[in-house]
Amino acid sequence: MHRRDFLSLGSIAAGGLILPSLFAGQAIAAEELVSTMDVAVKKTLADAAMNAARAAGATYCDVRIGRYLRQFVITREANVQNIVNTESTGAGVRVIADGAWGFAATNSLTVDSVAKAARQAVAIAKANAPTLTERVQLAPTPGVGEVSWRTPIVKNAMEVPIKEKVDLLLGTNAAALAAGADFFQSMLFLVNEQKYFASTDGSYIDQDVHRIWCPMSATAIDKTTGKFRSRDGLSAPMGLGYEYLDGAESGKTVLPNGVVVYGQSYDMRADAIAAAQQARAKLTAPSVKAGKYDLVLDPSHTWLTIHESVGHPLELDRVLGYEANYAGTSFATMDKKDAHFQYGSDKVNIVADKLQPGSLGYVGYDDEGVKTKKWDLIRDGKLVGYQAIRDQAHIEGKTESDGCCYADSWSNVQFQRMANVSLEAGKEKMSVADMISNVEDGIYIIGDGSFSIDQQRYNAQFGGELFYEIKNGQITHQIEDVAYQIRTPEFWNACAGVCDASDYRLGGSFFDGKGQPSQVSAVSHGSSTARFNGINVINTARSLG
Repeated sequence: MHRRDFLSLGSIAAGGLILPSLFAGQAIAAEELVSTMDVAVKKTLADAAMNAARAAGATYCDVRIGRYLRQFVITREANVQNIVNTESTGAGVRVIADGAWGFAATNSLTVDSVAKAARQAVAIAKANAPTLTERVQLAPTPGVGEVSWRTPIVKNAMEVPIKEKVDLLLGTNAAALAAGADFFQSMLFLVNEQKYFASTDGSYIDQDVHRIWCPMSATAIDKTTGKFRSRDGLSAPMGLGYEYLDGAESGKTVLPNGVVVYGQSYDMRADAIAAAQQARAKLTAPSVKAGKYDLVLDPSHTWLTIHESVGHPLELDRVLGYEANYAGTSFATMDKKDAHFQYGSDKVNIVADKLQPGSLGYVGYDDEGVKTKKWDLIRDGKLVGYQAIRDQAHIEGKTESDGCCYADSWSNVQFQRMANVSLEAGKEKMSVADMISNVEDGIYIIGDGSFSIDQQRYNAQFGGELFYEIKNGQITHQIEDVAYQIRTPEFWNACAGVCDASDYRLGGSFFDGKGQPSQVSAVSHGSSTARFNGINVINTARSLG
């Protein structure tokens, strides 16, 4: 991988959302991306592992047999910079023995190899047991027998010829350059996780998960001054197939300033043209005057604020301090839930949802074999719940897991990960135009940008992609150098309104990082456009003297 490719990829991982080792795994031919493993073979391997674990003294065992397929197509201007197809296949075995967890994995899918991994996992658990202060307590999860689940897609993106994908990206690049961009890069990231889960609870679950992301970035340069500005694409990564890129009109929403944003369908070429024009407009846009403003936040922006100030602080392992060494703790301690802490205004209803079609976190069962669901985190502004997995449920006083356990590979142990965390749409009819019409002095923010947040997810600062001044209920012009500062509960208590469900859209992260060793997961966050009153805005422009 060239250094320039690495730097450009790093830019799309803004906000602490880390990129994995993109080219990990075995390189394979594109046609191999559409093959699958035989279910009967996977069941035989799983049974061998579970039998070996029980014979070695395990009281519980689960087995994950995974085939993780990835394709990356990376272009810049008229050039294809890289096309990579990878496969990673193997089995991970997790056990409880003597009240402790043990885990081992193997990339050799034979009966002998998975049985050996199971015995190794038991040996590790028994070695861990003397250090325990409390034995593992698993929330009961009934076995479901043999079931299967697949992301509901129309067209498997892995089956689409490389030439068609390259033509799409290079055509998009050409359109952006013709519209005023000096540099333009576009990428297509595809993921297919073929996951088989079996446990001594009596579950044999076969899942086929698909995700797609098409990030891009336009850069415009003032050749007189050397000043440059960029505008990234406004698409969201989705749990969809190639149909996401069909550009259907039904997937578009035209905002009051003419910006087009996308939901379940995406016109990449149209967004590229707009990105080029708006990047060039940034070169002459006036700088914001610092002060207090009412903010109107588009869902393409709000997803990241939700992710950082609600999603992460309400992960129960973070609340309990398990993540303190790497990713911090949480201000939203368990006593606040007991006290019905006022996290936000009565307009704020936030749910964890693993059931929303099209979302990145949509699966039938999590990596502990728990059937996924939807549940409340914040209701009428009050903190009412966290995100917990099987061995955490009892700590929160629950009798069942929330079904949000995930591992990014067969070779890594599964642990608590963020569900899709979303702000519910407002109940009263309100369009974006209606919301803006009542703002006297405000800023309309579209797209995510850089951010900074403290170790307890309490104090934060967020940028964005596009900023528009609002005066007396009207969008006046584009502005620049905007960032807003928040204290999490004060910010959410300043929420004065949320548009209705007709404006609801998803954003999200393809590569959300957590844990040591670090793992990534894909998670969506939905919302309608929302208004927050009296938020402190700073000017981020730097004086170079």
